[in-house]
Amino acid sequence: MANILLVDDNIPFIKSQSEFLRYTGHTVSTAGNGKEAMDLVANNDFDIIITDLVMPEKEGIETIMELSRTAPNIKIIAMSGGGRVNATDYLTIARRVGASDTLAKPFSGDELLAAVSHVLSL
Repeated sequence: MANILLVDDNIPFIKSQSEFLRYTGHTVSTAGNGKEAMDLVANNDFDIIITDLVMPEKEGIETIMELSRTAPNIKIIAMSGGGRVNATDYLTIARRVGASDTLAKPFSGDELLAAVSHVLSL
C-alpha cells in the first residue's frame, strides 16, 4: 500500500476520495493547494501525489514542475475537470511536465485505483 498525498481545493471531493483510498488500505494526507502540498512534501515521505490542476495560491502544473525537480522519486497523478481550458488540454500539459498518469474528473473509484496501481508499478 502507498503513502499518498491528495491535493485539491474542493473539500467534499478531498474528503470522499481520501476516505475511499484509506478504505482500500492506503495512508492518505491532504492539502488544499500546491503550496500546502510542497510544505508537506518537505517533511514527509510520499509514494504518490494525486493533484488537481486548477487551484488557488499554487496550481497543479506549477506544483508538478517543482516536484519533478525537488522530489523526482515521487509518482504524480494529475487530475482535472477542466476550467478555462478543456480538461484534456490541462492533463496533456501535466504529462509533459512530469505527471506519470492522469485522471479526468469525474472518475470512478476503479479508475482511481487503476491509476494508483499503474504509477506504483513504474
